[in-house]
Amino acid sequence: MKNILIIGFVWPEPNSTAAGKRMLQIIQLFINEKYTITFVSTAAKNSNSFPLESLGITTQTIELNNSNFDELLLEINPSIVLFDRYLTEEQFGWRVDEICTDTLKILDTEDLHFLRNARQLAIKNNTYNYKDFLINDITLREIASIYRCDLTLVISMFEMQLLSEEFNIDESLLFYLPFLQNNSNHTKLQDYPSFSNRSHFMTIGNFRHQPNYNAVVYLKNNIWPLIKKKLPTAEMHVYGSYASEKVHQLQNSKDGFFIKGWIENSETAFINSKVCLAPIQFGAGLKGKLLDAMQFGTPSITTTIGAEGMHNNLNWNGFIENDDEKFAEKAVEIYVNEKLWLEAQQNGIKIINQCFSKEKYSLLFTEEIKNLLKNLKKHRQHNFIGLMLAHHKIKSTKYFSKWIEEKNKKL
Repeated sequence: MKNILIIGFVWPEPNSTAAGKRMLQIIQLFINEKYTITFVSTAAKNSNSFPLESLGITTQTIELNNSNFDELLLEINPSIVLFDRYLTEEQFGWRVDEICTDTLKILDTEDLHFLRNARQLAIKNNTYNYKDFLINDITLREIASIYRCDLTLVISMFEMQLLSEEFNIDESLLFYLPFLQNNSNHTKLQDYPSFSNRSHFMTIGNFRHQPNYNAVVYLKNNIWPLIKKKLPTAEMHVYGSYASEKVHQLQNSKDGFFIKGWIENSETAFINSKVCLAPIQFGAGLKGKLLDAMQFGTPSITTTIGAEGMHNNLNWNGFIENDDEKFAEKAVEIYVNEKLWLEAQQNGIKIINQCFSKEKYSLLFTEEIKNLLKNLKKHRQHNFIGLMLAHHKIKSTKYFSKWIEEKNKKL
């Protein structure tokens, strides 16, 4: 019987975060392969959490530093354990190593946390040279986690190259798995509102994710005033989950800058807007909002970091600009030029079909998993660094965790 245990850092929220959509895509791959799936997390569920039970998935809340998790492992006896982000591998990986020695361990990075952190530090220090900040505590922890796992899923080809070229990680430990989209075509776009039936600009994102909040602040202060000067009747609509009071304070109705907050169906926001703006200043991975913009026929203007790893040198579905003046200029140009707007739509279709083919990457992924399950022992023998790190991790984390568990019993 094929069992997989997925340990989530949080419960998936596909209507709130791109990471939530990504996790559901991975889950669907295993459902298609007839796996029995158990999803566990230390986090609490909320109203945005996807009802995994509706997919036939068993769910359970687990505790840190509790040997009950060992009993769960014995009960499930998973052939695969998937860690959602390096943090869950740090917390539970040593227990999996002790209880399930022949279990395939997969790490889904979502995006490289250390890369995002390095870029954020660079911005705080008024520079874009993130490589000066690349080696830090998060980097050491995340790469150690990659080595301890049998396979790491990487969402961006840029990050694949960074890991293999900058950190010399063997490519046999890495697997490129981008967002998975069904092929798109022009006919489908005809079902959406046309150029003349759309209006205003939009952006969207989970506000708990710091790059999203930063981008909205940057948009309001640096980009929107330039656009508003040339398009005085245009409005900027900002959507996203977890909009705090700090976010809502960015609204300025006089300037046409509106904080709309969470929207149940993001498709509605995209197909009724003329252009998506995403002046992303730092971050990592792939930007779900920009892929959604392509899918729903909404041209976008973004930065180099925003488009990173997303288009394989194909023409963008809009423009990529890092200069504020040029960013605003291109936003206005595509907003008023229907021919340019339609060309951008078609570019988006090409990017989806060539870079995010669900059929192509689903097949490659399932074949990789089958091969690893057949040859796991041999695969691990080629990863001596991983064996060494796992050995030391078990020793240090195991006894610290047991100490905390015993301490908690006495409280």
